[in-house]
Amino acid sequence: MPIRWKNYKVAGFYDELIQHANRPRGWARPLCRFFSSLKDEDLRERQTASELAIRSMGITFTVYSDDESGSIDRAWPFDIIPRPIRKDEWDGIERGLEQRVRALNLFIDDLYHGQKIVKDKVVPAELLVDSKNFRPQCVGVNPPQKVWAHVCGSDLIRGKDGTIYVLEDNLRVPSGVSYMLENRLVMKRVFPELFDHYSIEPVDDYPTRLYECLASLSPRRRESPEIAVLTPGICNSAYFEHAYLAQRMGAELVEGPDLNVGKDNCVYMRTIGGLERVDVIYRRVDDLFLDPEVFQPDSMLGVPGLMRAWQNGKVALANAPGAGVADDKVIYAFVPKVIKYYLDEDPLIPNVLTYLCINKQERNHVLANLDKMVVKAANESGGYGMLVGPQSTAKERAAFKRLICKDPRNYIAQPLITLSTTPTLVDDHAEPRHLDLRPFILSGQETYVTTGGLTRVALRKGSTVVNSSQGGGSKDTWIIDTGGS
Repeated sequence: MPIRWKNYKVAGFYDELIQHANRPRGWARPLCRFFSSLKDEDLRERQTASELAIRSMGITFTVYSDDESGSIDRAWPFDIIPRPIRKDEWDGIERGLEQRVRALNLFIDDLYHGQKIVKDKVVPAELLVDSKNFRPQCVGVNPPQKVWAHVCGSDLIRGKDGTIYVLEDNLRVPSGVSYMLENRLVMKRVFPELFDHYSIEPVDDYPTRLYECLASLSPRRRESPEIAVLTPGICNSAYFEHAYLAQRMGAELVEGPDLNVGKDNCVYMRTIGGLERVDVIYRRVDDLFLDPEVFQPDSMLGVPGLMRAWQNGKVALANAPGAGVADDKVIYAFVPKVIKYYLDEDPLIPNVLTYLCINKQERNHVLANLDKMVVKAANESGGYGMLVGPQSTAKERAAFKRLICKDPRNYIAQPLITLSTTPTLVDDHAEPRHLDLRPFILSGQETYVTTGGLTRVALRKGSTVVNSSQGGGSKDTWIIDTGGS
């Protein structure tokens, strides 16, 4: 039997493709008709073809285990029903993301210089004092173009009424863009005919855009600056992406021991032909492991003297050390004020309502309503350090109550947003599954937003946790021109 949309149950959520009464949205009707025309064996063949493509292309992600087995490489989980977004809607989202990243870069630069926003009491001083990601070693440093977060991944969700919200900003070492690119390649292999009938915005220019962004940071004016991608190594969960982007950009993939800093404060890469100077490092290593002379003295992942080279303008680092000061879920609550302060503009994309547990009144409200809230640790990611109140046990809520009371600065809470759903293939039929979207924004001499991003989908029924490490998968994201329909 083909997919029958009349049996698809929207279940009270905003669905990306299907309206109430189980009717496809007007602009989504051709796509829904196509999938309803496929028989069971067709669906199975296409799904099998996508799995074979993923294996043959070596698209994997790493899951860490608590037992002695260490880490496990798994094939990337992919759903063959795409997630389309109308281009007219996307144009507004793109402007909102550009606005947000512009303000965040001004904010970071201010924090490491005059701290005017703190002196003007827009952002409380105690938040900066207690920030785990504020780096005193970065005070007074002037990175090229005053840009600190060259690559940002902002997570977007859609609420029950169809409104798009920013859920969080990832400004340290955001990952996932390689999967966005590979999702498109898989989809083209499995459904080539769909790309003949839809005007789908391309995403394959991202590696070129990333290279141009990084090259614009070079301290030396050269036609082809030497760019390196610094990886923690093959055991890192995002190693696939590090190697993928280095290969697509024509950059060198290096680990800490491959680099050294000379007496001239320049960074050199060891090659079979001798030492070669590096101009720009796209670092995928966390701040605290970057330079054992400055941060963790026992780090084997970084490069001794790297901070000194960066501070002296001899090498560019992307993202810049210290950018994570704005990658803090407590600071997130102040981003609308940050945008207003630096740009004198209202946010084009709203935040989710956020309660700060450092505020006594708000903390008491959170503690009294833990069963209705999503509680997040300020600097955790990947779905860790989080309580989803409506799906939690009394024991879990009691544990989080103790954590919040012990360290209120480290926690925020938000009402549970009923994430939008999208049709997802389950055996031989489609069921709604919750999802989010991570677009990527590049900031250098120019700003670039990916056309779409990485759609992450919760493959477990009823789950709102979309991270691959927590049982999530992904879809190809289409930005399509619907002619305003």
